[in-house]
Amino acid sequence: MQVAVFDTHAYDRDAFERANTRFRHELTFLEPRLTSETAALAAGYPAVCSFVNDRVDRRALETLRAGGTRLVALRSAGYNHVDLRAAADLRLTVVRVPADSPHAVAEHAVALLLALNRRIYRAYNRVREGNFGLDGLVGYDLFGKTVGVVGTGRIGAVFAGIMRGFGCRVLAFDLYPDPGLTALGVTYVEPRRLFAEADILSLHVPLTPETHHLVDADALRDMKRGVVLINTSRGALIDTRALIAALKTGHIGAAGLDVYEEEEGIFFRDLSDQVLQDDVLARLLTFPNVLITSHQAFLTREALDGIATTTLENIRVFESEQRAQNDVRAHDVLS
Repeated sequence: MQVAVFDTHAYDRDAFERANTRFRHELTFLEPRLTSETAALAAGYPAVCSFVNDRVDRRALETLRAGGTRLVALRSAGYNHVDLRAAADLRLTVVRVPADSPHAVAEHAVALLLALNRRIYRAYNRVREGNFGLDGLVGYDLFGKTVGVVGTGRIGAVFAGIMRGFGCRVLAFDLYPDPGLTALGVTYVEPRRLFAEADILSLHVPLTPETHHLVDADALRDMKRGVVLINTSRGALIDTRALIAALKTGHIGAAGLDVYEEEEGIFFRDLSDQVLQDDVLARLLTFPNVLITSHQAFLTREALDGIATTTLENIRVFESEQRAQNDVRAHDVLS
């Protein structure tokens, strides 16, 4: 099948070309993000492949449909960047990768936590400047601390298991508790109790209208003073301005963020020779107890290969069997 692959980087191309030796789709790699302005580049392609920072709104979908596209294959688990109602109206099928490598994302969340707790990034910069002093680098043992996990799907479950391995007490909230985690010693509680007791809080839920700004000013006030907040899911789970206010007062002890609610047009790009125009992100970057990575939690060889293989298999099934595998529909976000 002919596929226009948008928003591609070298690591995407390498993974897709390796996986495609089995599927033999006709892949055209495009650097621009998929938006209403660039959708015309896909004219004549029955399938397009989109990533999380594309903007697949109604206008973009109308342009795709007019150009002959029938399938939008997301190489991500998240789908909040797609207007699913418009896709349904236009009879466009949308498929996704049900989950990026759960181990890749969960391990990155742990890496953020460890780097913040032990001030690894500050120590690295110090010794490169000849400063071998230890003042200001005191952390704490994770053993015995209370870790709150919001969302225990595949990624959250792996993260909870790792934290249990550290000897942490793990509290969790999910609408559908995992009996396997309960057997592992994880205790399911309501969000208010989880926020109040957690020394460390990690978010692992999708972005939906219900979870938008799940962590707002009220939720932050409910949290234990000094809590470490980790987010490797979607940026808009957190009200960034409220987070900044809580960081300024010292109520939030530290934040490790792999995502940001206004990351579109910023993350995945080299802006090192430009002035950062996002004042909120610029303010966030001034805090010494905030560690931000550019949506790289999924970025392991295993995850990239898995994403490429699942995406290309989704396309194969659609082409050969005229049905959708791992499809996403409007009721998934509107119900």
